[in-house]
Amino acid sequence: MLKDYFLFAWNNLIHKKLRSWLTLIGILIGVTAVVALIGLGDGLKLAITSQFGVSATEVITIQAGGISMGPPGSGVVNPLTQDDVDEIAKLSTVERVVPRILEEGKLEFNDKVGFGYAMSIPDGDNRKFTYDAVEIEAWKGRMLKDGDNKKVMLGYNFGADAVGLGKAVKPGDTILLEDLKFEVVGILKKKGSFIFDNIVAVNEEPLKEIMDNPDDVDIIVVKVKDKNLMDKAKEDIERLLRDRRGVKAGEEDFEVQTPEAMLEQVNSVLTGVQVFVTLIASISIIIGAIGIVNTMTTAVLERKKQIGIMKSIGARNSAIFMLFFVESGLMGLIGGVIGAIIGQLIAYVGTTGINAFVGAEASPQINFILIISTLIGTFIIGSVAGIIPAMRAAKQNPVDALRG
Repeated sequence: MLKDYFLFAWNNLIHKKLRSWLTLIGILIGVTAVVALIGLGDGLKLAITSQFGVSATEVITIQAGGISMGPPGSGVVNPLTQDDVDEIAKLSTVERVVPRILEEGKLEFNDKVGFGYAMSIPDGDNRKFTYDAVEIEAWKGRMLKDGDNKKVMLGYNFGADAVGLGKAVKPGDTILLEDLKFEVVGILKKKGSFIFDNIVAVNEEPLKEIMDNPDDVDIIVVKVKDKNLMDKAKEDIERLLRDRRGVKAGEEDFEVQTPEAMLEQVNSVLTGVQVFVTLIASISIIIGAIGIVNTMTTAVLERKKQIGIMKSIGARNSAIFMLFFVESGLMGLIGGVIGAIIGQLIAYVGTTGINAFVGAEASPQINFILIISTLIGTFIIGSVAGIIPAMRAAKQNPVDALRG
């Protein structure tokens, strides 16, 4: 029986193509906007998440506050120092402490000059920990080793000729870093991260030689003894640094963060923006529902004789109601299907564009839960919008309807 209602509703929509399409536009636009914006928001989250490059769950990062521009630790009033590193290493919850330097500088190759950031690579056991923590490995050539003085590894974009130096850099080439010669020993595999794909990796001591303040540290990476001690280690580090830097709780000029906290903070902001723009886009769906009410009310008036004939041969009020109720729901569903398809295509193309822009490799995903819930929602919205016209149709007096 329900199948017959849908077939009847479909035939009515087919015979009134222009009016049906005009009615569907409101819901179609609304659903397209909602699906596209949510999909783009999810894609943006994935792209930004891929930029962090730290996977260890027992890792805490520390950086000085007061950043004006540039990378973590640059442009700060009171930078972190090697003494801070030594004191943090004494804490009972800490297993390993690795100071990291991120120095802005000039790089010259092929008679072309560029500016970027050099990242320090520590010696000994800390070297392997750093490679594992940031998940970097060689694409061409090899990784830096202890004792590699005046040698560098370059991010993927240098080897792919994507940094504006005129040609790709390869292992064995010589570059000038702050006017000092360095040999390129390797090109890193692509990470899909704007930071790591454009980085210049240098052993710690050679990098300090070209720094103005070699005792300064931009980032301190701390490995905690156990992931269950993350909160305690974070509190211990904050207490220690407050004492060393002479600041009170709530007035810290430094940040101590876990990877989960950083991602949660970013995702929270993106989710808020996503919800806001989705609510605005939903206005189109409401407008579409009003359009369905108008169309179905007109349909009741146009089909009064049809209603009268159906009632005169025994059709019940409930059957008349269901015909118009299903027809309005089907209009909402069709608008939802088309809108979901277009919105998903926009989200897919947009996510691909975002990845290309930020240098990420987050795979565009189809949100089946969103699509299914959207289709159910648009059918319900369409059906609800048709309740009043359907009730009017069901209450028609057959004699009056035939005269009409």
